[in-house]
Parts: sequence; structure tokens; C-alpha cells
Amino acid sequence: MLLAEAVLTRGSLAGTGPERLASSAVSSDLLDLAATPERLRALADAGVLTPPDLERALRLAVATPERPAWRRFLSTVLLGFGSLLVLSGVIYFFAYNWAALHRFGKMGLLLAAIIAASVAAWRLGEGLAGQFALLFAAVLVGPLLAVYGQAYQTGADPYELFLGWSLLVLPWVVLARFEPLWLLLLLLVDTGLCLFWVQVADGEGTTLLLVLSLVNGGAWLAHELLAQRDIPWLHGRWLPRVLAVMTLAPLVSLATYMVAAPREADTASRVALGLLLAVMAAVYFFHRQVRSELFLLTLDAVSAMTLITTFIGRVLFRSSHDEVGIFLVMALLIIGEVGLAVWWLRAESRGQEEV
Repeated sequence: MLLAEAVLTRGSLAGTGPERLASSAVSSDLLDLAATPERLRALADAGVLTPPDLERALRLAVATPERPAWRRFLSTVLLGFGSLLVLSGVIYFFAYNWAALHRFGKMGLLLAAIIAASVAAWRLGEGLAGQFALLFAAVLVGPLLAVYGQAYQTGADPYELFLGWSLLVLPWVVLARFEPLWLLLLLLVDTGLCLFWVQVADGEGTTLLLVLSLVNGGAWLAHELLAQRDIPWLHGRWLPRVLAVMTLAPLVSLATYMVAAPREADTASRVALGLLLAVMAAVYFFHRQVRSELFLLTLDAVSAMTLITTFIGRVLFRSSHDEVGIFLVMALLIIGEVGLAVWWLRAESRGQEEV
């Protein structure tokens, strides 16, 4: 629940309006924060909440979800798992009966499933069931292309399959406004790039990791910029967190290689180290100035711990041959880093609670 909902729900604050909130130094940005008991008590201490209003706001903030909320949650979870199970069943059906089915039968069954899912998405509308039906249809486009290529021996490379798959489902992705579909599109593009790099470009693996990080980082940045425009279907935070992991993981691996073997590192590793430090600084700025985001700060902490541990390990292993002592020091170092990271994250969390 947002802080604004706990403070302003159903006009429970007698005489509290935008003017009074402004005079109490509560900005619209602060009203977007979660309604925690600490923030509500701070509002009461500032005179914004009366004791009865504080009591009601606390009940709203810590209340157990009601039965309709649990039903919506269970319905969403079961719908998602059901869709995944049906998709896996379709794929295993074709894998098991591949030799027994005629090529027209294979393509006909897949086309019938795609058409049925598309019609279901159209009839169900923009609800969750319709969006999952469209996701079902988008996933089946890939097996259809694979069956077509196998049946007619088109000679297309695997990377062309994934890039063509992403292009064919792009209109559905744009129209659906459904975050899992966007994630599917990004995964298809990443897979196509990886296969193209291996089969055609024959480039360095470090450069590929840097390219993937830039692609995923661009998607992450686009999501955050569009979310700031108050687009309703982008209000969720799970997708930008997944994109953050997909962006930072390649950078951390390249930066770790740069720290572990600086003389052997190439240009891509050096660029990745600089980008990683820049992204870490941007994440901290985002947390302090735009939105409180402890998950991203945790990624910052893990990245810093990885680089520091790698650097100290390289120094110790080059300066000493006592492996037992080195591993003991490394274990103590990791324990200390984890403790320091937890302390820092708790301090940042308390700092945001006091805002």
C-alpha cells in the first residue's frame, strides 16, 4: 500500500488536503513511498495525522490481504503455471511423436493452437487471461518456425530462427502491454545475438558479453524512463529488477576478469569495468533521488564485494604460497564484507524510513 493511500484513503484526515500536506513538507514524491509504520508515526509526530487517523492508517498499512486479494493472487499464479504446463506439454508432444507425424500434421496442429490462442486473447480482452493466451501464442511461433525449417530444409541458421521469431511476435508484444511478453522478446533477441556471434561473427566472448549487457541495459533504461511517465502497466518492479540482473551479470563477470588478470584483459573487459562503476553510481543516485530501491542497492553491494574479493585474492595468491592461510583470510574477508553490506543496507533502509 502506498503512503498516500494510508493518509488520504476515503478522506479520513479531517481537513487534510494538498495545502496542509505541502505546509507539512510532505511532497508528492514522498506520498509514493510505502506506508510503513515508521513513516506513519513520523507523520503523526509532525502533526499531519491525528491519533485516530494514525490508528486507522496503521491498520491499513499492516492489514492482512482480504479474501478477494488472495483469490486474485492465486488465480494469477495458477494461470501462469497452467500456461507453462500446457506449453511444455505441447513441446513434449511434438518431441515424442515427431517421427510419427506428417509435416502437414505438425504445422497444422501448431497453427491451430496459435489461432486458438490468438482468438482466445482477442475474446478475453486486455485482462490477465487474455494476456497469458497471447503469451501462449507467441511462444508457439518458435516451434512452428522450427517445424517449417525442418520439414522443408530451408537451410536457415538457428540465429535466424530466433531473430525471425522476435520480429513475428513484435506486433503482439507492442499491443499486449504485458511485461512477460517484453521479457520473452528480449530473451529471443539475446539468444539470436549469441547464436549470430558464434555462428557468423566468430568474435570474442568478452565482446559478446559487453554487447548483451548494453542491449539489456538499454531495455532497463527504457523501462525506467517510461515508468516515470506514469504508464500503468509499467508500475511493477519485478521486470526492471530482472533487467538489472541481466545487465549487471555480464559486466560483473568481465570486470572480475579484468581485476583477476589485468595484463590479459582486452578492451571489452576494461570498458565493462568502467561501465559497471558508472551503473553502480547511477543505481545509488536512483535510490537516493528517484525511488527507494534496496534490491538494486543489494546488486551494487554484491558487485562491489565480488570485485574487492577478487582483487584481494589475486594479491594474496601472488604474494604467498600458504593456501590454507589464504583461504582462511578470504573466508574472514567475505564474512566481513557481508556484515558490512548488511549494515549499509540497513542504514540506507532506515534513512529512507525517516524521510
